[in-house]
Amino acid sequence: GITESFGAAIHALNTSQLTDGVISRSKRMMLDTLGVGLLGTRTAVFNKALQYSQERSSVWGKSNIILPPHYAAFVNGVAVHSMDFDDTWHPATHPSGAVLPALLALAETVPSQPSGLDLLLAFNVGIEVQGRLMRFSKEAYNIPEFHPPSVVGVMGSAAASAKLLGLSSEQCGHALAIAASSAGAPLANAATQTKPLHIGNAARRGLEAARLAQIGLEGNSAILDLDSGLGVYYKDYSPSAMADSALRAYKWILEDQDVAFKRIPAHLGMHWVVDAALAAREKLQNTVSKFDLNQIRHVTLRVPPSKYIDCPLPATEHQARHSFQFNACSALLDNKVTVESFSDAQISRSDLKELLHKVSVETPKDNTPSFDKMYCEVEIETHQGLSYTARCDTFYGHWRKPLSLEHLVEKFSMNASSVLCTEGVEGVIDVIGNIERVQECSILGL
Repeated sequence: GITESFGAAIHALNTSQLTDGVISRSKRMMLDTLGVGLLGTRTAVFNKALQYSQERSSVWGKSNIILPPHYAAFVNGVAVHSMDFDDTWHPATHPSGAVLPALLALAETVPSQPSGLDLLLAFNVGIEVQGRLMRFSKEAYNIPEFHPPSVVGVMGSAAASAKLLGLSSEQCGHALAIAASSAGAPLANAATQTKPLHIGNAARRGLEAARLAQIGLEGNSAILDLDSGLGVYYKDYSPSAMADSALRAYKWILEDQDVAFKRIPAHLGMHWVVDAALAAREKLQNTVSKFDLNQIRHVTLRVPPSKYIDCPLPATEHQARHSFQFNACSALLDNKVTVESFSDAQISRSDLKELLHKVSVETPKDNTPSFDKMYCEVEIETHQGLSYTARCDTFYGHWRKPLSLEHLVEKFSMNASSVLCTEGVEGVIDVIGNIERVQECSILGL
């Protein structure tokens, strides 16, 4: 059966099967996830989650606070997604945030300390399971009705945790079944403080599922085979068995499908519109003797149709992170979009609100809501009757145009320095860069 094949694969995959390409990419993912997670410990939603969870694994950036492992996984997962700054895969999901917080929380509690290579393997098992599950449905290739990490993320967390705990093949299958009963979150909570909880819950519930399976709890052993199992989330669910993991040359999905690393803390779709807006702004600036945004009469955004990221007048930071209009106007006003762009002071600016009222949105039929196919176009019309248009098909940071290692390290350093001292930042960079040679991965305690 399919679930049996997944359980067997999770159990059998070993470190010798990790390729140089997978190790290189997963190290980048780990570094980026730690950086955005550390930065996220400064957010209101993180501190609310922390307050809720305090009743002993460490909390990132809070050396004086120790929580039960599942709560540590929860709050650290919330931190990773608190600013929508974490990595994105295709089909659409945020793969790392559901997995790494669970593994680092577990690593502090297991009797025999896992090595860095053990951590790498378990992390990649969690990523692989998510990638396989998303390919069971064509629907998953477009933006679905639910938040994907809440479904495939909890399964990835369970798989990764089961691997780190050394569970048997049967126990791995039960961990997936248990996790499936904690899956699912509606997109109606996008652009709210609840959305980061989807990642936190995925990390926590997957860890709990693996722990429960370890002590003998059982679930449906065909959870992945059935339309009434994981198939409830997809109308066109068509599962297939996992590849034979006994083969030394195992083909990892991550080998062929890179991830997108964000340059700004916002929904992935915002990166297209920001790059297009910056290019259109440059065209305008280069053709007028004196640049003045008051020259703008109207701004047209041509974007894919999406209800939850079409927010004309955002009032909160989370709405702003999911607003084509806000991100385009911020780019036009400031010639950049940064972490500070989503502060209350920036959101409430009178000149921003004035520009927002000049924006209209169009959804061309050829612009599909897929992170692999979508584009964004920004057209600026001036009071003088001139028009300046720019289009972005692939932003820098997309899996087709990945960030350089230099820029990824720069992003991590800026994010992590909000919590760690310079020596701490450089230490994490060094540990992740050499993680396959680290004897005890608990050295990553942040």
